Parts: sequence; structure tokens; C-alpha cells
Amino acid sequence: MLYGILAASSALLLAAVLTGLLRMPALRLGIVDRRWRRPMPLSGGAAVVAATCVVAAVGDRQGVTPLGPEAGRLLVAGAGVALLGLVADVLRVKARFLVGGTAVAAACVVPYEETGVLAGILAVGWIVFVALGFKALDHADGLAGTVGVVTAFGAAACAAAEVMDGLAVLLSVLAAALTGFLMHNWHPARAGLGACGALFTGFVLASAAVTTRAGQELGSNAAMLFALSALVAADVVLVVLARRLSGRSLLRPGPDHLAHRLRRLGLTPQGASVLLGVTAFGGVLVAVLVHLGWIAASGVLWVAGGVLALVVGLLLVRPRVKPAARSGVVPRPASPQATTQLRVRNG
Repeated sequence: MLYGILAASSALLLAAVLTGLLRMPALRLGIVDRRWRRPMPLSGGAAVVAATCVVAAVGDRQGVTPLGPEAGRLLVAGAGVALLGLVADVLRVKARFLVGGTAVAAACVVPYEETGVLAGILAVGWIVFVALGFKALDHADGLAGTVGVVTAFGAAACAAAEVMDGLAVLLSVLAAALTGFLMHNWHPARAGLGACGALFTGFVLASAAVTTRAGQELGSNAAMLFALSALVAADVVLVVLARRLSGRSLLRPGPDHLAHRLRRLGLTPQGASVLLGVTAFGGVLVAVLVHLGWIAASGVLWVAGGVLALVVGLLLVRPRVKPAARSGVVPRPASPQATTQLRVRNG
């Protein structure tokens, strides 16, 4: 227990320090997110990945906090996904590159001997969905990190209940690293997570949950995993429906995510992140209770109902999209000569 606390504290401090140190190199190398009013350095992703991998690997090598083969394989695959995300942050690759690479990594960590082939394939799809969903959550200050911390603690509790100490330690270290990153990402953010950190976080959380639930009944697994990632699912469904209904491309960025619409209702950036973090905690709590057998799997229906109400309610909040942004054409200002001619013509 004492060594676990020491590992988590080390990950928190290391992630906080690395995020600050890597800000200027990220700005100079152009590893930034340009969706904001000013370029946002994506130093947080590399910091979270480095802190998690270094602390977990050192603890395992020293025999202080052994990971075991399952958690070790998961960490290696997660590092590969993080590298894939870093390439995406630098080169702006196409979405299918991220989907394919994440799917290959997920296929390497799913325990098919316990899940079976069909359930294993479904698990691969769910891991990819959660990883990309966390990337989509990185649209507001503090949101992806807050949801990641809440989900990591919930998944760690489930792993500890199954006496999977290696997974529990890895998830605790990840939660601590995300907390250190949040010191720089809370509004107004000075660093972002990027595809590197978001894909890594979603992949590790989803893969750990699948490993923890391996060998149990398929329906119960689906209910528990859905509740664990309910907020991620809500954001993805909201964006897909909003863009389909408005006739826009699914891959074209726009202000139609959860936090964007909550801001339109008058919430502050901090308020939106806190509210969504509390919402995520509700789903994670139900998932943990289902896993422990304290409530029936049917209790997840309340979570599904909440997700449906949230999506439908926020669909009624129209995103603030400028006309020029829809067409992709920025109107040119009229010249002084044209203005004078128009005045003469109108008398």
C-alpha cells in the first residue's frame, strides 16, 4: 500500500514537471493544437505517457510494484498507441491511420482464451471506440483529464476486487499522472493532452477494463463497460447526431461537443468540466457497483437513460458556427472605391 502511494506521488510530480518543461519545445517544434485562440502546446500527452511508463516500469523492475504479464503487455501496447498519437499531433494524419493502428494494438492485448473469438473482436472495437472517444473529449480545458482520473480510479477498484494488483497499480499511476497534467490543463489551460495522451489514456483504461472483466457473462460485461465509459459515449453520439442532422462531415471539427453546448447555456469553462466530471463519476460508480455485484446489471439502464436525456437535451442547443466556417470561404472586405460607388448609386 505504501509503495503504491509512493508510485502515484512520483507519477503526479513527474507529469507536472514534464508538462511544464516540454511546453517551449512543443511550441518551437509546432506540436500545437490550433483550434484555440492561441496555439496550445501539446506537451501534456508526452508527459502523461512518460510519467506513467517510467514510474510503472521502474516499480516493476525493482520488484516494488510488480505489474505482471498482463499489465506489462498492456503498457507496451499503450506506449505504441501513444507513439501513433504523437505522429498524428505532428503530421496531422488521417483518421483511418489512428483507427487501424489502435485496433492492431487492441488485438494484441485482448485475452481471447477467456473472452472467446467473437467477444474478443467486440472488445477490440470497444477499445478503439473509447480511445478515439477520449481524443474527442480533449475539446475543453480540463475535461479529458478529469474524466480520465475518475475512470481510472473506478477501473482500478474493479481490478483490485479481482486481485489484479498489477493492473490496479498501473491504473493508479495513470490517474496520478493525469492529475499532475491537470495542474497545467485547468482553465485557462497552458498545455493540452493531444492525440498522444488522449489515445494512450483511453486505450489503457479500456484495455484494463476488458482484461478485468474477461471470462464473465457477455451481457453483464457490456452493461458494466458501457457505464464505465458513459460520458465518452454521450459525447460521441451527440457529435455524430448533430453533424448528421446538419449535413456536415463527421470528420470536420466543430463546436458541437458536450462542453461547447454547456457553454452556450451559460456555464463557465470550469463549471462545464466539473459538471461533466461529476456526470462521468455517476456512470463509473454504477459500473463499479455492477462489477462488485452490489446492484444488478439492469441498473445500467438508469445510466443509459441519463445519457439519452443528456444527448437529446443538448441537441436542442444550437452550436455557434459562423456562416463563413460552414462554407469554408471568408468574405473579402469591400474596397473604398466600391463603397463610394455604392453610395453614389443609392443616391
